[in-house]
Formats: sequence, structure tokens, C-alpha cells
Amino acid sequence: MDKASAFAPASIGNLAVGFDMLGLAIAGAGDRVTARRTPADGVHLDEVYGLDGRPHGQLSGEATQNTAGIAAAALWRAHGTGGGLRLAVYKGVPLQSGMGSSAASAVAGAVAANALLDEPLPLGALLPFALEGEQFASGGLHADNVAPSLLGGLVLCPPILLPEVRSLPVPRGVSSVVLHPDLEVNTAESRRSLARGYSMDQWLTQQGYLAGFIAACMDNDHELLRRCLRDVIIEPQRSPVVPCFAAVRDAALAADAFGCSLSGSGPSIFALGTDAAAPGIAAAMTAACRGQGVDCQTWISPMTAAGARVEAAA
Repeated sequence: MDKASAFAPASIGNLAVGFDMLGLAIAGAGDRVTARRTPADGVHLDEVYGLDGRPHGQLSGEATQNTAGIAAAALWRAHGTGGGLRLAVYKGVPLQSGMGSSAASAVAGAVAANALLDEPLPLGALLPFALEGEQFASGGLHADNVAPSLLGGLVLCPPILLPEVRSLPVPRGVSSVVLHPDLEVNTAESRRSLARGYSMDQWLTQQGYLAGFIAACMDNDHELLRRCLRDVIIEPQRSPVVPCFAAVRDAALAADAFGCSLSGSGPSIFALGTDAAAPGIAAAMTAACRGQGVDCQTWISPMTAAGARVEAAA
């Protein structure tokens, strides 16, 4: 094949209870990368486009400075059979949104490049290459956005186990709601600002919530999910830079969400609730955000949202 296009979805990182260890794919938002083979060696980036179809004004056109280019180049160096690639990136995930924007580009770049190999690798084998791109953008080796964007659904991906990750079952009849306020938070800067020490009580509480959340997913226990979808360590440090957070969280809980927290480092905010309650939760979150004078977008997704895929190849 000489040309391939791939799509990779946005994602919710951390899921409140699992900092750097849990991620969930989001349906409806994502990035696309088109790759074509060239006789010349190396991976090059032709252009990065925004949602309006015009060149993106904030992202580098250098492949070595773009997560899609870095991931595709890492894969091609390891498994390419001569020649090179030229890429075009189509951004569908807002930048610095807490929705895995850099991860979606890295995954789409790896998947598009993989489709052009003489013997494409299994999807899961692309994780290390996508992580190279994500590490460039976020400043850390963590897969809580890359893994769900690649594989879909809910993924357990502790850094200590990488590159091994595990897809987890999800409770039936539960959807995610993601609200993206018209704000930006730099992930790398947000990570650097986190405190380095926590009390034993905080650590034990958060570990209990993580264990309870995973058990709730395994056992389809909605009430346990409601009790455990909390973050007592990271959210209190990051939420003050998102001025609409408290109002949006309170509105989601009042609309019967199981829980509500930051998506990744923010500013996006996610909630989980029943499929039936999700539209009302989304409406309440939107009204609360706009009531704070901040415009926003929302997405409602099943917890089984699909991962990356090749859309076209020729």
C-alpha cells in the first residue's frame, strides 16, 4: 500500500482514581493522520490542519516536533523496509484540553504508518511507538491517554508494567460525559507543579478508591462506582486553575452523575452516569459552565468507545 489514513479518538486520562494508570476512550472526537510512502528516507510532515481545514497556527510543521511524526518515525525506523513517509495531520482534539490531544496524534501517526508496512504489526504492538510521541509532549512516560486511544474502552496501564496494559470490563449501561471549556492547561507544566509528598491517609484513601472503582467495573456495581469515583490527591491541586470546575462538578452531581472530576490535567471535566441520565448530566454541566461565562463543548460516549482504526488505504 502507498497511502493510508488513520483515526485515533480522544481520551479521559486518570479517571479521577487512577493517576497515570487508567484511561478511557471518547467517541466522537479524535485526530486523523494520512501517511504516504516516498522513495526518500525519513519521515516528513507536510502540514497540520485544524478543524476548519486550514493550516493549524499553533503546532509545528516539523516531524521531529510533532507527536504524530515522532511516533511514525519510531515505527518506521524499527520496521520500515526502505524509503520514507510523508504525513498530514488533521486535529480534531482541542490543544491542551486534557482530552489526550497529543496522544491521539501519536496513535493516529503510528497506526497510519503501520498500515504501510509490508507486514503490519498487531494494534497492541504499536503502543511503544505511540508512547515515544506522547513522551515528547507531556514530559513523562505514561499511557493513560495513549492506551485507550489505541485500544478503545477502559484500560489499566500503570507505568511500572509498561508496555503491558490491560483492557478492563466496564459496568453495563454507563456513559461518560466530557465537557471542554474554552480554556487551556499545559500538561507538562501541570505535571511539574504537582506536590511531591502526600500523607499516608491520603495515599490509603486514594488507593482504596482505585481498588473500589476497578471492583465496581468488574462487578457491574453502580453504587460502588458512585462511592469510589473520587480524587483526594490530584484534583485539589489542579482544579483551582479551572475557574468553572466547582460549578460544573456540582451541577453534574446534582444531575445524578456517579462522580465528576478533571479529565487528565484539565481543563476538560468528565462525569460518569447511567446511559439514561447522561443527556441530562451533559445539559447541566453545559449550563453551569456557560453560567460562569465560559463557552464549552460536550461529548457523550459509551464506556466501550472504539479505539484507533485505519479508515482508508490504497
